[in-house]
Amino acid sequence: MSLFQAFNINASGMTAERFRTDIIAENIANVHTTRTADGDPYRRKVVTFAERDVTPFSQYFSASKNARVGNGVKVVTVTEDYENDFIETYDPANPDADENGYVFYPNVNTVTEMTNLIDATRAYEANATAFNASKSMAQAGLQIGQ
Repeated sequence: MSLFQAFNINASGMTAERFRTDIIAENIANVHTTRTADGDPYRRKVVTFAERDVTPFSQYFSASKNARVGNGVKVVTVTEDYENDFIETYDPANPDADENGYVFYPNVNTVTEMTNLIDATRAYEANATAFNASKSMAQAGLQIGQ
């Protein structure tokens, strides 16, 4: 693996985790949004990652210099969460209440989102640490030649 490939892998991880953090922040910001443009409550969004430029298994043990092992990560999809139902609350004074006085709030759980935010932040920090370690190794390699 080349040095710049290590930089690219770490940078792709930081970019993906930053995007995930943005989506989590959007979920938290809309925790009380009972009506969106389509008239329904806000629905929680979930980010899915996948390996970038998947390496065929036959190349993992190849002696070829073109064999690429570990290519980083990319955001594949941002999907809405249909597994969890909206939160139904009795509030007849709310303008978004139905004929029975119930309001449907988004399926966003603040505790879950904060836990996911901590996870994304730690993953970002791990990628930043690995990036700095790669940078230190490159600088040490340059110092050897002096």
